[in-house]
Amino acid sequence: MSIKSDKWITKMCQENGMITPFVPSQIKSNNENNKKLISFGLSSYGYDVRCSRNFKIFTNINSATVDPKNFDSDSFIDFEGDECIIPPNSFALASTIEFFKIPRDVLTICLGKSTYARCGIIVNVTPLEPEWEGHVTLEFSNTTSLPAKIYAEEGVAQMLFFQSDEECETSYKDRDGKYQGQEGVTLPKA
Repeated sequence: MSIKSDKWITKMCQENGMITPFVPSQIKSNNENNKKLISFGLSSYGYDVRCSRNFKIFTNINSATVDPKNFDSDSFIDFEGDECIIPPNSFALASTIEFFKIPRDVLTICLGKSTYARCGIIVNVTPLEPEWEGHVTLEFSNTTSLPAKIYAEEGVAQMLFFQSDEECETSYKDRDGKYQGQEGVTLPKA
């Protein structure tokens, strides 16, 4: 298994639509007003994704128990905007702008960007399994005792692509995985 470079990622996006929309270089500022952005797009050995403007912010207003087998959707407040404020010691969900179509011989790992990590905002590490397709639901944990800000339509996490020497015997698509084809923020499914 080997990590894949920017050349391989570009080829897979052009030929197979692995990432849509695909930004073929690192974007660090808005050319219209020269506003600095948290970088996104193709990097040397990965791809920095952006989150959409739709967030689900966790709240304990209903004093619900967090249960992954029976998750209460009322535990979230829906929010749409350019910036999301996460309460202290809480978390928010968002989805990537980018849609992924992972090849059968590739495993993709999502890691948080250091800009956020240095502020105590952690992006959950998650795999995108072979032949998984969809928008990635991202979880941002605010580990601080202060409110924390996430910027929509800017870089929030990096995807690393690992290609195997052979195709897997059973892919996520073969197993009819419960998160296949997800769009937008997807809550836990039992």
